Amino acid sequence: MAHRGLTGARRWARTPIAARIAAIYIVARLATTGLLALAAALSGPSSRYGADAGIADFVLGWDAQWYWLVAVDGYPSELPLTEAGEVAENAWAFMPIYAYAARIVGLPLGSWGAGAFVISLVAGYFACIALYRLLHDRLGSAPALWAVAFFASGPLAALFQVGYAEALFVMMLLFALDAVQRRRYGILYLLIPLMAFTRPGILAFALFLGLHGIARWMRRAREPLAGREIAHIIVLGALATVTGFAWQAIAGAVTGDAGSYLATELAWRRAWGMGDAGFVPFQGWIEAASFWFAHWGMPGWWGLIALAVLVAGLAVALLFAPSVRRLGVDVRLWSASYLLYLLAVFFPQSSTFRLLVPLSPLWGAVVPRGRGYRFLVLVLCFTGQWVWIYHVYALGNAFWQIP
Repeated sequence: MAHRGLTGARRWARTPIAARIAAIYIVARLATTGLLALAAALSGPSSRYGADAGIADFVLGWDAQWYWLVAVDGYPSELPLTEAGEVAENAWAFMPIYAYAARIVGLPLGSWGAGAFVISLVAGYFACIALYRLLHDRLGSAPALWAVAFFASGPLAALFQVGYAEALFVMMLLFALDAVQRRRYGILYLLIPLMAFTRPGILAFALFLGLHGIARWMRRAREPLAGREIAHIIVLGALATVTGFAWQAIAGAVTGDAGSYLATELAWRRAWGMGDAGFVPFQGWIEAASFWFAHWGMPGWWGLIALAVLVAGLAVALLFAPSVRRLGVDVRLWSASYLLYLLAVFFPQSSTFRLLVPLSPLWGAVVPRGRGYRFLVLVLCFTGQWVWIYHVYALGNAFWQIP
């Protein structure tokens, strides 16, 4: 029996890494499919999807409807208004690449939803490949594969099977981070514009490139910094910044209102009773901290203390936690950049967990040493996945159950 297990382990080690990752990913997707099927069976009359829900309904649910609308009708030249005369929720909040790519892929498959499903599914696999490449040199093969397993099975892993742009964006992001880590800057000239028009977040990458350049300059005695690399970092940072604001400019040009994109984004905050004062960096988290703690029956100022503790804890972890430091400077700088970006622009609500998916490189810091603990983390990943799927798909009937 032991010999048979040893032979199986050797066979697994000799299997090409792409095939090993494919096996992990397929098992994870089958498990997610089972959880989605269970959620469909539990969906009742009070659910957003009704008593006759199916997995296909989940693929096309929530934000997928907006991407489908973009693919079919494009973007409005006049911003829709509420009865109170304020800008209403509209398609300008959703960027075009995923929407139109799903339309193209879906043409031979018969529907936009089929195209969206295929893109998310395939992008998820290649995101696993990219994550392994990013972590392999730092952690070794086995820990990097475990990080891939956690990523493929994590609480938000259903995003690899529904019509959201996250899987496509994260795939490109992980390849971009890997390119920076390997000092292969050329591919970023393609990836940055694609990322910029897939979903928000490229401004965080611009900040990351700036911090990456500073870090490389400070370490130039240990790692030579060629003039062409300096030029690449500066130009790419500028490209990420320009493309980060380009969608706002496009929305303004089409609608004739320079503030149309921000007004559209704030329309979603207005549903939570926020956003009437306009956009102020970092204000969203301050307002939300008070809002949520008051909603939970606690003093609002407790939320401000909790927010300060959260920010301080994350800063300490990124700076000093050995498991995070082991991931390398670039992963830590990206994580800090993206977290700062979220603090600056986001109003935390039910989508918060989904917006943390770009921090997936930090799965490498979760890989414990013992096999038993690794299986425990994997069980927790699937448990969290079911909790998320159950609430946003099987139920989906409360304001905090929106993915």
